[in-house]
Amino acid sequence: MKLRQNNIEKLDRQTFDVAIIGGGINGAVAASALTSQGASVALIDKGDFASFTSQESSNLVWGGFKYLEGLEFGLVRKLCMSRNHLIRSYPSQVKEIRFFVNLEKGFRFHRLFIYMGSWLYWLIGNFFTKPPRLLSKTIIEKEEPIVNLDNSQGGFEYSDAYLIDNDARFVFNFIRAALNHGGIAANYVEALGSERNSEGLWVTRAKDQIDGREITITSRVLLNTCGPYADGYNKKSKIDTEHHHLFSKGIHLIVNKVTESRRVLTFFASDGRLFFVIPMGPKSCVGTTDTRVEKIPPTITDEDRDFVLENINKLLQLDPPLTSKDIIAERCGVRPLVVEPQGEQDDKGDWTSLSRKHAMEVNYVQKQISVFGGKMTDCLNVGDEISRAVQSLGIDLPYAGIRWYGEPPDQIKEEFFHQARLMKLDEMTSKDSSEPLSSRLWRRYAASGLSLLEEIRQDPAMAEVLIQGAEYIRCELHHAAKHEMIIKLEDFLRRRSKIAQIARPNTIAYAPGLEEACHILFGESADKKYKEYFSRYEDI
Repeated sequence: MKLRQNNIEKLDRQTFDVAIIGGGINGAVAASALTSQGASVALIDKGDFASFTSQESSNLVWGGFKYLEGLEFGLVRKLCMSRNHLIRSYPSQVKEIRFFVNLEKGFRFHRLFIYMGSWLYWLIGNFFTKPPRLLSKTIIEKEEPIVNLDNSQGGFEYSDAYLIDNDARFVFNFIRAALNHGGIAANYVEALGSERNSEGLWVTRAKDQIDGREITITSRVLLNTCGPYADGYNKKSKIDTEHHHLFSKGIHLIVNKVTESRRVLTFFASDGRLFFVIPMGPKSCVGTTDTRVEKIPPTITDEDRDFVLENINKLLQLDPPLTSKDIIAERCGVRPLVVEPQGEQDDKGDWTSLSRKHAMEVNYVQKQISVFGGKMTDCLNVGDEISRAVQSLGIDLPYAGIRWYGEPPDQIKEEFFHQARLMKLDEMTSKDSSEPLSSRLWRRYAASGLSLLEEIRQDPAMAEVLIQGAEYIRCELHHAAKHEMIIKLEDFLRRRSKIAQIARPNTIAYAPGLEEACHILFGESADKKYKEYFSRYEDI
């Protein structure tokens, strides 16, 4: 709370080089890239960071295999290179994962044709991952006996990547990097509109959603990274753009693990769209839908749930079949799809052919930038493109070209693990944990993990799991309270961690240690924050 309050106090005290509206993945990488290169930056979001589209992804980092069907080879090449770049830059956070594809008889393409496409995909991706493999029905039955083969023609296997922790945590790490480099960021601050003053500066009116205070942010450049709300904010600020968005809704259901496999089970749903069973620690993430929506935020309907459950029960041999009672948590996101100027697709056209590429529109007269669309895979490119655009608008980046992303150098990593070995840290790992404690701390905090080691050295109780059923130890809660701008309990349970995605609300509510966690995070406001979060659930 103190970190956020200090930042809010600074928002209207200076003229920033860039004001960023929106703290999803595009805004987060922009803030990290620009502050690392020496720009003064203010970033605000009307909710928590990554609390909209960026927290509802599939957690997959993939090059767009499905875009081969539309012959978008340039886009696939770019996304594959971006995927490879993320794997190299974040080796502890972004990992290669195998996609195990089963195809039904009568599918629009024969499996050998799609299998050859997987080799083209591997070639386009510079052979960076493991090569594809053809799968007979016998192989599928042996390796994934849960797959229903009644109408199968066999399949194939190929590689892409995924985020080990949740997507919102990945986004926040860019926000944290921006703070480390002097940026000013605040969540729960809503931008009410921006306009240019007589001096040619942007003046953004904003409101603190927590205490109602009004704030004025002055900047030389205005950057709109509002995601699905970008069109609305530009209209509010009287900014005309050639691009705009259409919206598609995708949902995922979280259920107990349906297979011990660490692969992504991949199918084509009854509507012909890709359908996944994705590993999520002790759970499985199942989906998705692809439904055109007009209004945001989207909501999950009974029809959406029925579609996912019907398909998963058809594609897998589950006994008993999954029902709505098996749903632990849900993810519902809107995909902002970019409509190009004079493009073939419009509001009444074939929206399903629109890909998840991003577009950037730069207004050189008004010194304003709008970012449309995009996906997690391409985030580093977005950061670089925004940096070049900001420079083109006359903002000096004294450290232009510096590497602004990636995990720390090997020397720091080696020192971290050396200290962890000397402390015998991994012997403190919870018996329920899926990985050593040292690996988990490094993945989440990188160089900042050294300070957590120091806390554990001073007090071994800091290495104890605090919330039973969750892989978070006591010192992580203290770190989050100081450094991660957690304003509501949901910020921690849903975004800084994925606890709310792998445990039912009534399990979390009565978990041993949650009361202490709330007091660490919120002090005297702990009870209020607890009630605020759980009041939405009728059975608690």
